[in-house]
Order: sequence, then structure tokens, then C-alpha cells
Amino acid sequence: MSALFFEGILLGLTLVTFFGFGPAFFALVQTSIHRGFGPAALLAIGIFLNDVVMVVLCLMGAVQIVTAPSNYLWFGISSGVILIIFGLVTYTRKVSSPSESADDEVDLPVQMKGPSWFTYIAKGFFMNIVNPFVWIFWVGVVVGISARMGGDETRLTTFFSGTLITVLLGDLLKAYGAYSIKRFFTSRMIGLLNKIAGIGLIIFGLFLIGRVIFEYSF
Repeated sequence: MSALFFEGILLGLTLVTFFGFGPAFFALVQTSIHRGFGPAALLAIGIFLNDVVMVVLCLMGAVQIVTAPSNYLWFGISSGVILIIFGLVTYTRKVSSPSESADDEVDLPVQMKGPSWFTYIAKGFFMNIVNPFVWIFWVGVVVGISARMGGDETRLTTFFSGTLITVLLGDLLKAYGAYSIKRFFTSRMIGLLNKIAGIGLIIFGLFLIGRVIFEYSF
């Protein structure tokens, strides 16, 4: 394994550990508990594909269209509104399960019919793409690493391959962790998780709107 690939892994571990608890994290955990590990894995793949696209766009310079001051305000506000809508839907979601035992244990709907595989991938991709802070983060990382490596495409590809693969594995681990402990959840606990996840998404949305307005104004 090359040193550059290992450095990329270290960056990926940093992202998973310290920056991996945004809206996509809530969606991953909730999907894993409600639908099972498979759908959550597809969601993680969607997030991974979005990260790949972002890195490529940053390297190509196309991301300037989104982060331009004239576009940043409206992009940030619309993204915040979308996250708030996601949060409201999640908060008000009713817990349903095919059967419940007398002690209120939930037979979680892993086997229940749900959205198609493409829907989960698209949701993961969309959850990441509406967050302009993710774009700004990747711009900063890509610019810094590109300058350090003199724009060498081979070295950049090796480095970011390590980063992105690590982030994907980290998301899969989070999804599997939620899937592994779901049998301990009752319907009330899942309802509470929905409300916590919903509130979290709403807070992210409000924070996003407030921050972009503040940054644009000053």
C-alpha cells in the first residue's frame, strides 16, 4: 500500500470520526433500523457516489458554480428548507411493524416491501448534495491537497481513493452497528428515534439557513 493511499485513509478516518454525524448519518441509522442493513448499505453507496462526484468536480473547478457568492445564498437556503422538510416528515413518521409481542418488542420491517434499490442510492446521493458545507469542505481539502501534490493526477487519485473508500467503509460500519442493535428497540424507542432524527435534521436545516444568511450578509 503506497504512503499516499495510507495518508488518504487517515483523512478518511478523520472524516468518519469527527465529521460523519450530519444529516446523512441520521438517514443511515434510521434506514438501517427501519429497513435493514441492505437498504442502509445502498444509502451509503449513494453518499459515496456523491462524494466521488464532488471530488471530481472540485478537481475540475466546476464546483465554483455552486460556491460563487451570488449562488451560495439561495443554494444554502433551499438546501436548509429541504432538510427541514426531511426532518418534519421523519418526526411525524408513524412506527409500523408487521407484529409486536406482548412485551412491546418490535418485529422490525426488514422483510417488508419498500422502495427500490435505486431509491435508496438516490436518497443517499441527494442527502449529501443538498448540503453546501459538504461542497465547501471538499473544495478546501481538494485545493489544499492539489497544491501540495502539484496537481499530479496519479498522486491525487491514489490519495482520494484511500479517503473515499475509508468513508464508505465507515458509513457501512455505522449502518451495520444500527442494524445489529435494532432487536433491542421497542416501537416506542423507534418512535423516539424518529423524533430525535427529525429534530436533528430540522436543527441542521435551520443552522444551515442561518449560517449562509450570516456569511452572505457579512
